[in-house]
Formats: sequence, structure tokens, C-alpha cells
Amino acid sequence: MPMPWSRDPLATEATSRSSSKINSSASKRDVAPSAVAGAVQHTSHQDMSSTNGKTSVAATGSSSRLHAATLLLSCAEPGSVIAELSTLLYGLGCRILESDQFTDTGSGYFFQRIHFDYSSIITGVTNTPVLEQSIADLASRFELDWNIQYSNRIKRVAVLVSKIDHCLFDLLIRRKSEELKCEIPVVVSNHPDLKHIADMFGVPFVHLPLDKDLPDGKAQQEAEIERVLQEYKIDVLVLARYMQIFTPEFCSRHAQHTINIHHSFLPAFEGARPYHRAHERGVKLIGATAHYATGDLDAGPIIEQNIARITHRDSVADMIRKGRDLERLVLARAVRWHLDDRILVHGNKTVVFED
Repeated sequence: MPMPWSRDPLATEATSRSSSKINSSASKRDVAPSAVAGAVQHTSHQDMSSTNGKTSVAATGSSSRLHAATLLLSCAEPGSVIAELSTLLYGLGCRILESDQFTDTGSGYFFQRIHFDYSSIITGVTNTPVLEQSIADLASRFELDWNIQYSNRIKRVAVLVSKIDHCLFDLLIRRKSEELKCEIPVVVSNHPDLKHIADMFGVPFVHLPLDKDLPDGKAQQEAEIERVLQEYKIDVLVLARYMQIFTPEFCSRHAQHTINIHHSFLPAFEGARPYHRAHERGVKLIGATAHYATGDLDAGPIIEQNIARITHRDSVADMIRKGRDLERLVLARAVRWHLDDRILVHGNKTVVFED
């Protein structure tokens, strides 16, 4: 859903419908070739390839001329939705660039991501409400949960940090090199320690300390964070080792657009000095997990995970270094997939159409 402070609905980044819950163990299935072909046959000079349920069209010419959108959808009974949606887009003058889908074998629930070019839409590229209403009409017949995002509306990301700098550095570098397609207009922190990093990249740094002596100190701090998010028109929150726990109310307001990163161990070592305790325990694997933040601490829908092997030769410092490498990579992947509209959330799980 659009965030409470979103811009005008016609210029907002997303038009969405509510999600449904599943218990998923996913397996992919192929796009109906005739449906995809029908959606793209009116264009010329293009290559189409299909691999493991993912169909893509590589068009010649400058991509800067494209007006692209991404449609995410899910439903319990797909029926002919693939063919009808492809026919709908084709009838409006749109061209499917990429389609990926699969069905949960346990529940029969269907998921799809369609990336398409609407440069030649018959209503004109500025008249997207007509496109959205057409999709809504079809969605009502199939009881689809759906969400559409427009590539020319760049998401604005707020990075929240405390004192640990490696994830902040990594995100700002990836943004500077245009690896992440977003704007990072502000860094927010409960400590002043990392201001020099934001200054290096020319990003405003807002220090919002938590006054633990006040009974409502947490509420006051979260109210100030909300004010900053509205001021900078933020769409996505990234908790880049932000060492504060949000209230359930804050998490609920920002569900499915707040991404957190933390270390992962088997067995788990919560609290302070986890690497020291893991070293004492002699663990053989360490990892990192990126997930959407919820009111349940570190228990939100998982987006990405990775691990590294540990041996008896690794010191605590070695483990910390390897762990930070994992956190950088895992968080960057999760943020990129969110920015590229590759994630569907259902229940406490995610469906990720990887790039």
C-alpha cells in the first residue's frame, strides 16, 4: 500500500491491493508460450528466451525510451489468468519484457511477476489510471492480490544506523556507483558516530538519540523518525545494523518496506558479543539474514540468507570479518530485489523472483 505520506496518487510509486497468506514450498512452472507470444507479437526486432518458468524479451534500441512497469500478483485459483492478463496488456498496446511465475505445490497458490513496456499504450503513457483500472477489473474476477510499480518513479531510501559502519558504507557506495536504483536522501542514527560517512557522500545525517530517562522516550524518538520520513518522502527503510528495537505500532505502519540485517548462527547466540560466544562454542558455520522487520524481533519474512564456513583456525576477528562480508552482500541483495520489485510477501514468507 502507498505510505501515509506518499505523493499524489497518480504520481505515487505503487498502486496495490492487499496480500493473502500461504504456507509455501514453491516450485516454478512455465509461462504459456502462446500467451506471451500474443503479448509481444506486435513489436519487431526483439529476442525472446525462456528458462525455468521465466520468459524474457530483449528489445533493441535505447532502454531510456522505455516506460516500464512491474506487476506483481498472486491468487488461489489462477485458471486462465496468464493468458487473459497477457491479452489485456497486448490489447492496451503494452509489450511484455519479462515474465516469471510459479505455483505453490502444497496450496496451489499462484504467483507471477510481469515486467512490461507501456511506451505505446493506447491511452498515453501519462494515463496510467486507465491501465490500473483495467488490471483491477480483471483482478476482481480472479480475486487477485496485485501491485504495480513504475520504473521511472525512483524509490527513496532512508538508512538507519547506530555505530557499526560496514553496511552503511556498502549501501552508499552501491548507490553512488548506480548499482542500487534508488535515492538515499537521508541517514538517521541514534548516535552521532557515523556522521562523517554520510558527509563523505553528501547525504544529510539526522541524529535522533533515545532518551532512556523519559518514560515516553521511545515514543518521542519514533515520532521524530516519522517526521523525518515524511519530510524526505521516504518509501523504504533499511536498518543497516540499527541497534534499536521498534515498537509493534511502528513496525505495523512500515510493514513490508522495512528491511533489517543481522547475523545468523546455529546454534543461536543472541545479545552481546555473539561472535565471541560462537568462537567459544566452536561453530562451523556463520551467516547473515535479511528480512522484513515486524513486531516480532528478528522473525519477519526472510528475503535472503548466506553462510560461510568456519574452522578451528579462525579467530574471533576472522569470524567478525567474515560475518560482516556476509552482511554486506545479503543486505545489498535484499535491498536490490526490493527496489526492483522482485518480492511478494505472503504470511511470514517471501516469494523472491531473483535477478
